[in-house]
Amino acid sequence: MSKTLDAAQEQSARELRKRPLTTPTDLPRDGTKDIAAALNQILADVFALYLKTKNFHWHVSGPHFRDYHLMLDEHGDELFAMTDPLAERIRKIGGTTLRSIGHIARTQRVLDNDAEYVTPLDMLAELCEDNKTLAAALREAHNVTDEHRDIASSSLIENWIDETEKRTWFLFEASRNSDNTGH
Repeated sequence: MSKTLDAAQEQSARELRKRPLTTPTDLPRDGTKDIAAALNQILADVFALYLKTKNFHWHVSGPHFRDYHLMLDEHGDELFAMTDPLAERIRKIGGTTLRSIGHIARTQRVLDNDAEYVTPLDMLAELCEDNKTLAAALREAHNVTDEHRDIASSSLIENWIDETEKRTWFLFEASRNSDNTGH
């Protein structure tokens, strides 16, 4: 037996779909909009960097394969671990999050790398620069959260800056020449 909605129930269901998602917060509405926008930008960049890191993890080759493969896997895990807390923080303050791969693609600042082949050292150098850029973007987002006194978001961002700087450091050190002069 199928259940059908009468006209009033159907109208009510349509209205519910149109209602905005709201979450109670003591942060000002203009602040939550600014913070959500900054965090969604970070979320898009993190997803893009996660996928690039996994791409390089899957395609790395050469004499240091095992070391690079394992390091990139760890880095991918760290990046992926940022996504849910980022999205949930946006929702906790009343914002809405990214909704699709297309939304990520329209928002991300981290450039994709679809090359058929990338040398291992070029992979590490590219990811090193991307992580440096992410750290700078996290600092900018921190400025926004500080401006609106969103201490919880600022605290999360501070930890992510530290993790991002660690990834940058590892990528740099792993790609140094044996003469210790750098790249």
